[in-house]
Amino acid sequence: MDTILTYFDAIPSSHRSAILIGGIAFFWLIEYIIPLIRFDYKKFNHAGINIFFTLTTIVINFFLAFLLFEASEWAIANKFGILQWIDIQFPSLSAWWYVLIGVAALDFFGAWLAHYVEHRIPVLWRFHLVHHTDTHVDTTTANRHHPGESVIRFMFTLLGVILVGAPIAIIMLYQSMSVVLSQFNHANISIPKKLDTIISYVIVSPNMHKVHHHNVLPYTDTNYGNIFSIWDRIFQTFATKDPETLVYGVDTYPNASENANLKSLLKIPFNKYRPPTTLNADE
Repeated sequence: MDTILTYFDAIPSSHRSAILIGGIAFFWLIEYIIPLIRFDYKKFNHAGINIFFTLTTIVINFFLAFLLFEASEWAIANKFGILQWIDIQFPSLSAWWYVLIGVAALDFFGAWLAHYVEHRIPVLWRFHLVHHTDTHVDTTTANRHHPGESVIRFMFTLLGVILVGAPIAIIMLYQSMSVVLSQFNHANISIPKKLDTIISYVIVSPNMHKVHHHNVLPYTDTNYGNIFSIWDRIFQTFATKDPETLVYGVDTYPNASENANLKSLLKIPFNKYRPPTTLNADE
């Protein structure tokens, strides 16, 4: 574990880029081999939109990254946050447990809580809508976030760093895991249902997260997790649905051409609010 932490404490930017690009390339290839759904779409055209949003997310996180470093240094210097309290109370705790708690806590604040709040506050939901308008969910969908949402999510991650009292190594490890697991659970890949179910007891599996991308409530408001599935189980937002019955997208934005137009997508947060029109649907 010490070797892992040492690596992530000073992980080069080139390695972080390799994790992002390598993950997309790997799951992209697997999607060709064992697709869950055989979409009738031009895969490269679809990816173009999502890669644009991937690049805007990278730029935003690059320019705001110094805030994470400052927050981490402040928390450690002032012995503030969950991990700092644990370090004081349980100094002999195994490094493995220390890292697991840190990554899980960052996953809660930076992913689950951010995601949950975005679904509950209309002004934030407008930005998050861009992610949900994708009617062909695949591994590139993982990074389909409006620039405004990228800032919102960064703020939650920043809050998490402070409350967790996370050192840089754990922050970098968490972000690397977050990228790969998000690509994994969005990937259009077919996994045996029993295996997927077993996976979903620990981490967010593809079938589990795909339920979240069903186009109507209440399914849209379930399975908010990114890395660990425990948070959805604890807060009773876990749901299952046969992946063969899923319809991707959002019922309030059914226009496929509009959802594949970059200009239209960038304007969504500033359009007139469209509240969900289909509640408690079973199909």
